[in-house]
Amino acid sequence: MINATFFIDGENLSGFSLEGHSGFDEEGRDIVCAAVSSAAYMAANTVTDVIKEKASVKESDGKLELKLARPSQAVQAVLRGLEIHLRNISEQYPGKVKVIYGGVQ
Repeated sequence: MINATFFIDGENLSGFSLEGHSGFDEEGRDIVCAAVSSAAYMAANTVTDVIKEKASVKESDGKLELKLARPSQAVQAVLRGLEIHLRNISEQYPGKVKVIYGGVQ
């Protein structure tokens, strides 16, 4: 299962962490992992390369994490869009993606 944790600071999202594999299909054929990964990398790239927000980004096998100290409104929109997208995937593929909300990172 993919655990998608969104970090919360007050009423704002301040980042996310994705960890695990969906197990929907074998590696290289797993459309759920591909959809989640693609959305997460698009969000991270938009935050860092388009909006140019300073963020801590860490990646390793099966994990991607993005953290921000003071996310702007533009970044909030990106993170909320990712949140909605991942919740939709979790509804389409029950038991494959879990959306979690954590405290301040």
